[in-house]
Amino acid sequence: MLRRFYEWIMDKAAHRHAAWWLAFFAFADGGLFPFPPHPLLGLMCLAEPKKAVRFALITTVASALGGMTGYAIGHFLYDTVGTQLLAALGLTHKFPMAACYLREYGAEIIILKSATPIPFLLISVTAGFINFPLLTFVAASAASRGVIFLTIGILFRLFGPPIKAFIDKYLAWLVAGFVIVVVSGYVAFSLLSGEAKHTSEKCAAAAEVVTAVAN
Repeated sequence: MLRRFYEWIMDKAAHRHAAWWLAFFAFADGGLFPFPPHPLLGLMCLAEPKKAVRFALITTVASALGGMTGYAIGHFLYDTVGTQLLAALGLTHKFPMAACYLREYGAEIIILKSATPIPFLLISVTAGFINFPLLTFVAASAASRGVIFLTIGILFRLFGPPIKAFIDKYLAWLVAGFVIVVVSGYVAFSLLSGEAKHTSEKCAAAAEVVTAVAN
């Protein structure tokens, strides 16, 4: 089943409108619904290695624009749109903690987010709500997203055919490894020591208070 799904995605990734779909999902990940564009970007780069850097730039720009949309929702429309959006995605209970982390760490948490499964949408909406400095948010978002996406694009541009052959042969193992890396990143982020541990406890307590008041 995994192999058939992979081959189906590869076929769609080479479609003439695939770049528009990539831009749409990258944009939506920042301000509409959490759908990380990384897998689609990787598969499109596999399908057409010569366009890999272009695909990476499209993803970076669209993701940054999506983040600004999420920021605008949090800043101007939180009570009407933001709350409904977070509730629909099951992120309401994470909002107070995200706000606390943004206030404590600033741009650092936005950059660290790229190595964890934390939805970018949660960060962007929360940043807008707490009136996080817009220029700092845009710069940190573009840096964190751009580094990841452009690294993918450049690697596939340079080593596209060999990488494709390797993935074709070891697809199942690579999927398992990807899951392990994501989980490890999340655990590492959660287990930061020292001041980070103190901040984590404080933010968790703040989230519990907000939840109790809401109930």
